[in-house]
Amino acid sequence: MKYPKIGEFEEIVLLTVGILHGNAYGITIKDEIESRLERKVSVGALQTTLRRLEKKGLLTSHHGETEASRGGRPKLFFTITAYGRNTLADTKESREKLWSALPRIVLNLK
Repeated sequence: MKYPKIGEFEEIVLLTVGILHGNAYGITIKDEIESRLERKVSVGALQTTLRRLEKKGLLTSHHGETEASRGGRPKLFFTITAYGRNTLADTKESREKLWSALPRIVLNLK
């Protein structure tokens, strides 16, 4: 089966949703990426990417319970699909092929 090619930020978001398994919603995903990678993430870029990954079938979403602290709005939780997991595995394999092809001298350059 052919899996879609994903960009770096899409890969980061998918991996982070996996890390947060069961607790992946907008702010936790944003905070996790910023904490682990020391990289700022805009809410708009994250939301756009989450929707795109969902449209590609790599993620699913569901609403949690409503919360008074959120004005009665529920959180939207994300989960990786089997297709998303396989896409990540395919992406990892592609990257490992490239890494293993690098000559040692390139890795030792200063």
